[in-house]
Amino acid sequence: MTRLTLPLLIVAAIVSGCGRSGDSGWNPLSWGGRPAPSTSLAPEEGYVTQIDERPAIPQILSAEWEPLSEGRLLVVRGFAPVKGYHSAELVSVRPQPGNRMTPDADGVLRLRFVAAPPAANSAAATLPANPTTDQIVVAMPLSFLQLNKIYAIEIAGATQVVKLSR
Repeated sequence: MTRLTLPLLIVAAIVSGCGRSGDSGWNPLSWGGRPAPSTSLAPEEGYVTQIDERPAIPQILSAEWEPLSEGRLLVVRGFAPVKGYHSAELVSVRPQPGNRMTPDADGVLRLRFVAAPPAANSAAATLPANPTTDQIVVAMPLSFLQLNKIYAIEIAGATQVVKLSR
């Protein structure tokens, strides 16, 4: 029995070093000099951010909330000086992964109201827009979970910023 005590103590010390992977110098898995596991879920090269080249809408007419069963619908109306604007969208001012819409640290969600103008040589680029019939309308649904984090929303156009409180 006394012959087995020392080998059993050595084996017990080695096995106890294998506890949490990479935390101990006794862990044989960490002897290869591998780097410590990352503590962040963000990719090493960072998130892919796409810069939106579309210009901001020249004039924002209104911004309002519409009720939904699972949250609210943000409806924004704008106006452009000529006909033919297309692909209108509300995009986040701060680049965010995927299509997330999270507010800044102060609880304000900052958005840009953008749309692609007509081609310079198209017929629509020469026609003036009518403010009553040629409004540009976009909508963004926000769930109650997203709204819990948002204190207010700022929508920026080319010349003005509209702030809408929750």
